[in-house]
Amino acid sequence: MRVRMDYGRNGLWVEVPDHADVFLVRETTGIADEVAEVQIAIQNPIQSPPLGSLVRAGMKVAVAHTDITRATPNDRLLPVILKELEKSGVSRKDIVLLNGLGTHRPQTRDEMTQMLGADLVKDYLCLQHDAYDDAGLVSLGQTERGHPISLNRNLIEADVKILTGFIEPHFFAGFSGGPKAILPALAGAESIFANHSPAMIAHPKATFNITHGNPVWEEMKEVALKVENTFLVNVTLDRENKITNVFAGDLITAHAQGCNFVKSASEFEIPDLYDVVITTNSGYPLDQNLYQCVKGLAAARRAVRKGGAILLLAACEEGLPDNSAYAKILKQAGGPAAVLDRIAEADSVWQDSWQAQIQAQVQMEADVYLSSEGLDTTQVKTALLNPCTNPDRDIQTLMEKYGRRVCVLPQGPLTILSKS
Repeated sequence: MRVRMDYGRNGLWVEVPDHADVFLVRETTGIADEVAEVQIAIQNPIQSPPLGSLVRAGMKVAVAHTDITRATPNDRLLPVILKELEKSGVSRKDIVLLNGLGTHRPQTRDEMTQMLGADLVKDYLCLQHDAYDDAGLVSLGQTERGHPISLNRNLIEADVKILTGFIEPHFFAGFSGGPKAILPALAGAESIFANHSPAMIAHPKATFNITHGNPVWEEMKEVALKVENTFLVNVTLDRENKITNVFAGDLITAHAQGCNFVKSASEFEIPDLYDVVITTNSGYPLDQNLYQCVKGLAAARRAVRKGGAILLLAACEEGLPDNSAYAKILKQAGGPAAVLDRIAEADSVWQDSWQAQIQAQVQMEADVYLSSEGLDTTQVKTALLNPCTNPDRDIQTLMEKYGRRVCVLPQGPLTILSKS
């Protein structure tokens, strides 16, 4: 049978055996009037006064948004929020839009326009977070684990902080959205490195769809709660990037309701593990580089037997990227076991070490193959993966080598499988 995989900007059709098990998110129909639904949510929020009553003329407001590696419909979500702020008396000059980059690269002017729309980029102060700029950070002490807390100065100095984003399963924070809008999105590098340290990442509860008891998420929550006067606006999305629900209001309670909504749609029990798992990283913008695609591998790991095979289909139009710390770690180590050894022996956390760590953990369990039009064979091998060039043919080859039990995850890390 032919199955549409979420790959790049336009998807990819592949031929899989008729007996393969295909898992898709149990999606809710996209909202017909997104503007109205967002307005209703911010005017009738969860365990919070309406957004309009939290602001007044003369207040400075920071609106945090996700970067270009995330699928949040910023260009459709932010205008509704900004209109509500200005209707409530907040001057446009007192509003700053903060691009929550974490340690990711800054966006170009064209990318900012693509993300936010030309009018927002032209009419509002748009700032990009720099995790390495000490002058742009404020120290808030330490977490209970003794990790340093430093956050974006513009965020801290604003009278009201609006945290936007979308909720999906996350491979070590449990879910995206919620407190992730602060740590890692608007935190200093040392705070991010400590939160993403090898011990935190290796914790058994640092995985998809788990928040409570997950040390990564628990620390994100702890740091976020140190920030006063926050208001959350998170959305969920369907396969076509249409908004399916809006969760606005109290940072923790609204996020928890959104997580429950996503969890009910994303989790599946399987009676046994598979010989071959075919996965994606949910298409563009999530599969624009291989670094991000480790999420798709982590999702596949939950479904594959030890010694089985994972085939990742990802466009990777930005490459690894080749100049990233992630690419350098893989190249210098030369193998999955060596990656884990180097990370364990390091005196300090490296940029991107968490992504290399999780990839290596997956590869210790299964052989990983990659089909990508954005990477040549040399780049794939440098990333310690096995190159594939013809998915239809390669699926048959993998079945002959590993076995005939096949699982297909067209939406990659949006579908979370667990052995019953």
